[in-house]
Amino acid sequence: MSQEEAAMDVPDFRMVSVEALAAMVHDRTLTAAAVTEHALERIEALNPQLNAFVALNAEDARAQAAAIDERLDAGDDVGALAGIPIGVKDLADAAGFVTTRGAMHLRDSAPVAADSTEVARMRAAGAVILGKTNTPEFGCMGDTYNNVFGPTWNPWQSGRSAGGSSGGTSSAVASGMVPVGTGSDGGGSIRIPSAMCGMSGLKPSHGRVPSGPPPPGLLDLSCVGPMARRIRDVAYCLDAIIGPHPSDLRSLPAPTESWRAALDDPPLPARVLWVPSFDGGPVDSEIMASCAAAVERLAAEGTEVVEAGPLFEPAGIVTEAFLPLFLGGLIAPAFRPLFGTDAWDDVTDWLAVALAEAFERITVDTVSAARQQCGGLSVQLGEAMSGFDVMLLPTMAGQTPVVGGDGTIDGVEIENWVRFTPLANLTRRPASTVCSGLTADGMPIGLSVFGHQTDDVGVLQTTAVLEDLLGLDPIAPDID
Repeated sequence: MSQEEAAMDVPDFRMVSVEALAAMVHDRTLTAAAVTEHALERIEALNPQLNAFVALNAEDARAQAAAIDERLDAGDDVGALAGIPIGVKDLADAAGFVTTRGAMHLRDSAPVAADSTEVARMRAAGAVILGKTNTPEFGCMGDTYNNVFGPTWNPWQSGRSAGGSSGGTSSAVASGMVPVGTGSDGGGSIRIPSAMCGMSGLKPSHGRVPSGPPPPGLLDLSCVGPMARRIRDVAYCLDAIIGPHPSDLRSLPAPTESWRAALDDPPLPARVLWVPSFDGGPVDSEIMASCAAAVERLAAEGTEVVEAGPLFEPAGIVTEAFLPLFLGGLIAPAFRPLFGTDAWDDVTDWLAVALAEAFERITVDTVSAARQQCGGLSVQLGEAMSGFDVMLLPTMAGQTPVVGGDGTIDGVEIENWVRFTPLANLTRRPASTVCSGLTADGMPIGLSVFGHQTDDVGVLQTTAVLEDLLGLDPIAPDID
């Protein structure tokens, strides 16, 4: 990088929108090289404390940025993400990197030759691929640690979880290492870490952003999408990458209008369903108070708010349907060949226990029954949401845990602290999270927005309205 480029004043990624940053690169106020260098400097300074990135190729990133600058100087249309540096969650393929999936038995695999569809589309839109971000083994939990790379930490507070399974990306974005990263969500894995790191996040409808290749193991549950601090940046990135692809049989048609443009002046939702606990179970009192206050803010603006009690009977049916699909999607392709071998000793502790039990319990019949339950849940949810624009509920029942622990409800650890998020995956609904405030000890709280089937725009608009009304733009404190 030249001295002139080095002197460019690249803004803190947490203080500028992705859209504005890309515009600066397009109009040559900034170079892609300078923006990439800023990202590499932030990673060098912060990653030793956070462990968000687990693989990095600085030389190749600089080469990508230089090529983008050359094309821009020649008058080429580089794309909407021109010069935007990103991290790729280590469940997805990025050319030149090993896809470890946080698993010891994959750590010595060869680097992959091609990008996943999402990464390829971001690269084609001008993004600079820096490296891979941490994930729990095969995205198996709402925390991020594994036996290959260790834990990822939340930039908001040392020792606390960054969430999972896209915790490496959430930590990298929330700390300002990169403005954008990729995530995936098979049971809350975009929304949980986004909420825990003070970001807005979206689980799109399945098929909006094509998964694979190869197809995901959690075909019934998982979808992919970009992660950024604010919802308009998420929508801006989505505009560049949504649309069908043959590798994903669930692919949906490309929208005819810009999702980002739909957020320029988002309409206030006319009528919302507020469900403090859809299963009737406990919710942390601080979380409940913060989310309820955000809902009241909508009501004060004129939105009709209708509160509802538990939606499903029996109370545990969501978890009952989720586990066979989640564990069943992991067993056959990845772990059954390891069972009874030395490699089994390297599987993440609780996952090894859960899978060993699942080998005995999960059959073709139990998976089929779980799929039938999903259909029933979808019908019940559709009936409950009929006549409402969206449904609002706490993103999580419990507060942010320490790494390796469980979230807490009123100070007591509870195993099922993220039990609300899988409902969107089981019913294939778009769902988001937005920061509603902070706990007494300074950790972000998330409020979730559930939409009707394929109504991603409605979810994005309500999330943007909440961002605007609440006026929160939480930024993690600088690491000493």
